[in-house]
Amino acid sequence: MYVSGVVLAAGNSARLGLGEAKQLLPYRGRTLLDAALDTARRCAFDQRLVTLGGSAGAVRARVDLSGFGTVDVPAGSTGCGASVSTAVGAIDPRADGFVLLLGDQPGVRASSVAALLAAAGGGPLGVCRYDDGLGHPFWFAREVFGALAGLHGDKAVWKLLHSGVHPVVEVAVPGPVPIDVDTREDYERLLAGDRLAR
Repeated sequence: MYVSGVVLAAGNSARLGLGEAKQLLPYRGRTLLDAALDTARRCAFDQRLVTLGGSAGAVRARVDLSGFGTVDVPAGSTGCGASVSTAVGAIDPRADGFVLLLGDQPGVRASSVAALLAAAGGGPLGVCRYDDGLGHPFWFAREVFGALAGLHGDKAVWKLLHSGVHPVVEVAVPGPVPIDVDTREDYERLLAGDRLAR
């Protein structure tokens, strides 16, 4: 298969409440987004894309984007739906599908991506089933690109997964769902867990 990897990093960080881009929050001596991009680099992707939004200038100045094509999400777009629908248009025409990763979820492992592709790569949709629930990364085959191109708003991808229109393969991944940094509390939990793991 020809597989693309898409990292969403166009969010406006509104829920963080600090007036700063969460993609640039310090993490392991670099940034949250650097950690997510490093995970994508360890995956067997034939193409790597990252979406950028209102903080694009600051991200380009501070984050190592080498090896990634950048996809600019139009100003004023809302939710991850806009990022996904915009990114779909930049995916290589040779791609059989793509894996969706979040730029503010550094705890996702490359091994989880490999397991997802091995188990769900032959179907239209795949999602990771962690010990405490469903979570990223997701797999989307080319046959659902049309539906993805029409997404709008937050949680739009989840709505597609739960719509029942397409079969969804749930891939067992050990451990809890990795922390997705939406709030200051999420960030503090991430750092606390990281300290305990070291």
